[in-house]
Amino acid sequence: MTPGGSLEVHAPDGTPEVAAGDDLLGLVLAVLGHAGLDLADGDVLVVTSKAVAKAEGRVVDGTREDHLDAETARLVARRGPTRIVRTHHGLTLAAAGIDASNVATGRVVLLPVDPDATARRLREDVLARTGRTVGVVVTDTAGRAWREGQTDIAVGAAGLVVLDDHAGRTDAHGNPLLVTAPAVADELAGAAELAQGKLHARPFAVVRGRADLVLAAGDHGPGARAVVRPEGADLFGWGAREAVVRAVRGAADDAAPFGVPADVEDLAAALAVALGDGAVVRPAGPDLLHLDADPDRGDTLLEGGVHAVAFAHGWTADRGAGGSTYALRPRSAGPPASP
Repeated sequence: MTPGGSLEVHAPDGTPEVAAGDDLLGLVLAVLGHAGLDLADGDVLVVTSKAVAKAEGRVVDGTREDHLDAETARLVARRGPTRIVRTHHGLTLAAAGIDASNVATGRVVLLPVDPDATARRLREDVLARTGRTVGVVVTDTAGRAWREGQTDIAVGAAGLVVLDDHAGRTDAHGNPLLVTAPAVADELAGAAELAQGKLHARPFAVVRGRADLVLAAGDHGPGARAVVRPEGADLFGWGAREAVVRAVRGAADDAAPFGVPADVEDLAAALAVALGDGAVVRPAGPDLLHLDADPDRGDTLLEGGVHAVAFAHGWTADRGAGGSTYALRPRSAGPPASP
């Protein structure tokens, strides 16, 4: 894959208000034609999810709160009235991506039901109408866990490399690249948004200069869903406060976001930190730990701490006859043996 040294982004003015049932590509081609632009092989057509949602009839009456539960797969974190949730698409977004801007008062826009499918249809439509092979990206705006502000990301994609996996390559100094994988679909979404803006009624953009990322006609690629980490693979499946609450609660349906069971060494280290110097953790096999804790901590505090730490790490704990002695095993390894 050989990227070029320059990138062009065209986001022309003149798009009318999109309504349910509109021919989205027809609008795109009309706007591009008015601006004197034609799609070329290797272009990437970028369309906002709001334009897609409006065309697909996803504008509904009510407020975000009215529709948030239905658009939510599960809560990730909550701070006051703000809810960060995992949507049915697998996306982690504030208010499930429901948007109350650029829409009539008293109405909101829901995310498209299947943005990857929309991207595929648009790509096929482009080929049928123009004979051009392009990539398509459907975008939405998202915050970042460790940084202020928002940026556009790809929530749908077709005919495009979405992750440029560098594993197996070497840098200019001969160092192997093991985990580097630029999220190029997200980068294209961010580049397009710089030209589109938020308040200029430019829901379409054409990005030119990365034809190396566009796949052959008929090959739609994995879609933007390939960029979404599966449940349990995200190091931040729960918010900081929510992780504590869910671990103490210890319900089976809260376990998946914590991920696969931790290594025995990781659990032993976590128990030592949580329970203090009075705790003695004794590995008793590849998937068994014996824990002798300081009984002076009190039975309730001790047992709650052991079970919460074990649950968060994908393990279960059984209390032995000694009161402060526990046997621990990964949840998938069956019942613990007696200490």
